[in-house]
Amino acid sequence: MNSADLKAQLTGGCAQLQLHLPAGAEQALLDYIQLLAKWNAAYNLTAIRAPAQMVSKHLLDSLSVLPYLQGRRIADVGSGAGLPGIPLALACPDREFVLLDSNAKKSRFITHAAAALGLRNVQAMQVRAEDYRPAELFATVISRAFASLDDFVRFTGHLGGPQASFLAMKGVLPVDELNKIPAGYSAVVHALKLPGLDAERCVVEIKKS
Repeated sequence: MNSADLKAQLTGGCAQLQLHLPAGAEQALLDYIQLLAKWNAAYNLTAIRAPAQMVSKHLLDSLSVLPYLQGRRIADVGSGAGLPGIPLALACPDREFVLLDSNAKKSRFITHAAAALGLRNVQAMQVRAEDYRPAELFATVISRAFASLDDFVRFTGHLGGPQASFLAMKGVLPVDELNKIPAGYSAVVHALKLPGLDAERCVVEIKKS
């Protein structure tokens, strides 16, 4: 698939999601997956290698949670290759994103990608979420395939303030996990319909009760 086809795929997907991205964001998103594909050849950052699949399974999947973000400061825990943090940062230049991952090569890629894309609202931290103590708490803490819901809350609960939203991006509705959310937290599940992807996706929104 050539660059024009990838751009059309991304533009159409954003339209279906009813997203209005800032000027230049779509091209920056495409530049990001080109960087990811290049680094992936050497560092194996993601199992998805085809750029067209990266558009649907990485970019549009990440952007689908935009309506559920709250506040100015957002933490992406277990960010891996910068997902969903980098796409969200490109879509929200007025918000601050801190991307946490304990893997050195993934943190290096995040730092490189943020610099290459001119992202001044992204900070990469090579640290485990449970060990991180931010100077200022986050309004939203998000994860994508990071851990079970109870572990997500246990490892990241200290990162958010009393009104913080903890967003866990999931595939099939995790019924068993929902039943194990620790006391003091409540959850709401939002179904996600992703353009070009038939698989089930949802985001579990957890808050301190």
